[in-house]
Amino acid sequence: MSVSRLMRAIRVSEFGAPSVLKLCSELSVPQPGPKQVLIQVHACGVNPVETYIRAGTHFKKPPLPYTPGSDVSGVVQGVGEGVTAFKTGDRVFTMATVTGGYAEFTIAPVDSVYKLPDQLDFTQGAAIGIPYFTAYRALVHRLRVKPGDTVLIHGASGGVGVAACQLSRALGLKVLGTAGTPEGLKLVLNNGAHLAFNHREDGYTDKIMKATNGRGVDVIVEMLANVNLDKDLKMLTNGGRVAVVGSRGPIEINPRDTMVKESCIMGVMLYAATPEEHLECAALLFSGAEAGWLKPVVGPKYQLEDAAQAHHDIIECPGAFGKMVLTVK
Repeated sequence: MSVSRLMRAIRVSEFGAPSVLKLCSELSVPQPGPKQVLIQVHACGVNPVETYIRAGTHFKKPPLPYTPGSDVSGVVQGVGEGVTAFKTGDRVFTMATVTGGYAEFTIAPVDSVYKLPDQLDFTQGAAIGIPYFTAYRALVHRLRVKPGDTVLIHGASGGVGVAACQLSRALGLKVLGTAGTPEGLKLVLNNGAHLAFNHREDGYTDKIMKATNGRGVDVIVEMLANVNLDKDLKMLTNGGRVAVVGSRGPIEINPRDTMVKESCIMGVMLYAATPEEHLECAALLFSGAEAGWLKPVVGPKYQLEDAAQAHHDIIECPGAFGKMVLTVK
């Protein structure tokens, strides 16, 4: 298949509001170098971290101009020197790109590219990478969960939350999830949670404690630590752990809450995972696709040219519902 030498892509030339996301229509299609893969993008996931990077508030500031996006699914259109695991025509997904995923074509390092399971379509493929690998890192590598543990997943209706629910159920945990809308609560229960709680209701933490017979939860996967961390520490059982996956600002906590229960707060950063840890996660996900429990939930879909609206909505939406995706082809 011949590849057009020009493509469309979103470019950011200055940090700022969503309006800095501009569609450019005559960019050169990048060419893969050694150990790289050229992917024709069919869909690209939108992650909250991309809005922080775009705004210039994230510790990671790419050189300008740049194209956002890393959670890509599509079809291999070319490979660089030294690539033997993939060939033109392969359906793949990746969670890391060299040239950015909000584009019709992108380059990805070969060690971050994986075959897309036959059971999943391209929009689902764009919902695997960062959500599922982050959830796995939080649960297995950081929290070190074991079958029988009780996990509370705060913000369980979003991309990472749904992934964490499905993974937790597959790992033999008792799964409690929170969401902020009736639709979100239903989604959480349909994707592995045993119980779901509305985190917008007064007294929801009391309901969670009652559900554990006053014992508390063993581990918490926290998507919005600046709002929930203080309450999280009070819901842990002795020796409990909180994994902070997301936070949008500071919060004041009482360190004594950690002392009384000898509890632990730990951060989760997917970029810190080793290639071996990624392969470990991928192996479980492939088995999950075969077994049928790996079912990425695709939420709102946007065209490539509507990336600015997607960035606005992912932060301002009243309640998360699956993984937000840009459809490119």
